Amino acid sequence: MSKHIALGIDVGGSGIKGAPVNLKTGELTEDRFRIPTPDPSTPDAVAQTVAQVINRFKPSKKTPVGVTFPGVIQDGVVRTAANVDDQWIGADIRQIIRDHSGHDVVVLNDADAAGYGEFKYGAAHQQDGVVLLTTLGTGIGTALIVDGTLVRNTEFGHVQIDGHDAEEFAAESARERHNLSMDQWIERLQAYYTEMEKLLWPDLIIVGGGISKHSEEFLPKLRLRAPIVPAELLNQAGIVGAAAHADNVNRRAAEVAKSAGKEAHKKADKHSEH
Repeated sequence: MSKHIALGIDVGGSGIKGAPVNLKTGELTEDRFRIPTPDPSTPDAVAQTVAQVINRFKPSKKTPVGVTFPGVIQDGVVRTAANVDDQWIGADIRQIIRDHSGHDVVVLNDADAAGYGEFKYGAAHQQDGVVLLTTLGTGIGTALIVDGTLVRNTEFGHVQIDGHDAEEFAAESARERHNLSMDQWIERLQAYYTEMEKLLWPDLIIVGGGISKHSEEFLPKLRLRAPIVPAELLNQAGIVGAAAHADNVNRRAAEVAKSAGKEAHKKADKHSEH
């Protein structure tokens, strides 16, 4: 793979899919390859499947590989696990995937990946200020990007709205579960996004998830300070965002190592002078 290509892998509750991404355009350079998520979705079973997807594309050791995961990730360790086996909690996902695939990877929350993808190549392309992505589905996933920097692991789907967890109150699943009309659901969305504006003062709000394909039915009816727009990358957002984020992390690490090397060289020169 060329230096302008990174590999993105999206781990979901039903499928694990991946593809190489052109980092200049955000476009996939090959068709997505998908394998059903193993059941039970234990760490070893999922990591083995991720390894299959990675090795399907035969990336070089220098190719950045990004992996999304449906949970909070801190320093490569899983802190929560939504839609996968609870054995993941406390597991070092980065190390487990490395052991199975032979490749180092950068792992991040799935909503974070989608948000970063939208910032780099989609609805929020190079937007300054505060960008909030929300995915409306079974729950409400969120990603926050401030002046181009991803604020990881936000859980704004769990703020309290009228005494209810926002996911229970306003996710698309809530509309179906409570048999709400579109107008009734829009009222709940209005309450949720009004609260987000009070807390974050976003410059742009992006709405993703499957329902975003029908955004014309509800987004124009919301009354907010910030523009609110549908996501553009749709089901490729996780793959694209994971690949772009992995490239960004690798570049920063290389810059830090280069800077440290220069500093060590300066100290060696000073020592030799004495």
